[in-house]
Amino acid sequence: MDKLGAGMSGESEPMLEVRVGLVDSEPEIWRRFEIPGSLALNQVHLVVQEAFGWEDAHLHRFTTDDPFVPLRPICGEIPEVPQWLPRRDCEEPADRPEEDCSLEQLLALGLGAAFYEYDFGDSWLHRLELVSRRPADEDPPPAWLVDGARRGPLEDSGGFPGYEEIMDALADSSHPEHAEYSLCVAEITGSDEPFDPAFLDIPAVNRALGRQARAHG
Repeated sequence: MDKLGAGMSGESEPMLEVRVGLVDSEPEIWRRFEIPGSLALNQVHLVVQEAFGWEDAHLHRFTTDDPFVPLRPICGEIPEVPQWLPRRDCEEPADRPEEDCSLEQLLALGLGAAFYEYDFGDSWLHRLELVSRRPADEDPPPAWLVDGARRGPLEDSGGFPGYEEIMDALADSSHPEHAEYSLCVAEITGSDEPFDPAFLDIPAVNRALGRQARAHG
């Protein structure tokens, strides 16, 4: 049996507990899910988008290793690292369709961990770590947010440096760009309520994940 089939044959549907942390966030922005191991990566992408408040407006990819850690040459050549992308975006020899790979298969290839990058400009890198694995209950939900901390950064905020600049301006009413950023954030969030980066509404995320599952069921 090859690695892609490891853990999939002769067993009941696995339910995975997976922790997803936004790399380099301080304080850490993270989520912990219960999610079927058989869920294809294109569906995992949608789950992460919903849970972190992203808008699915940019490119994304999955990898088994941190894509920003330099690779050691093998026989004088840098090896090509496989990455899983939407089928329509696969252009290079190492590109693989995310629709053809499940979450459990990816984590098996990464020895229990993997990475998901969203927006190649802002480069929001998430680390996926397998916490536990168990047989699924009968008729399990497609994905369920168990725990987490802090809301996801704002879309198109310029990575962590840009996001921190926006947060500093929002927190200081005397900041020269306070009014401008306040208006911009209100437009992005659709709310005039003060933006609280520490707030995470887990029940609201799970309601959204339920709607998402029904829409793609």
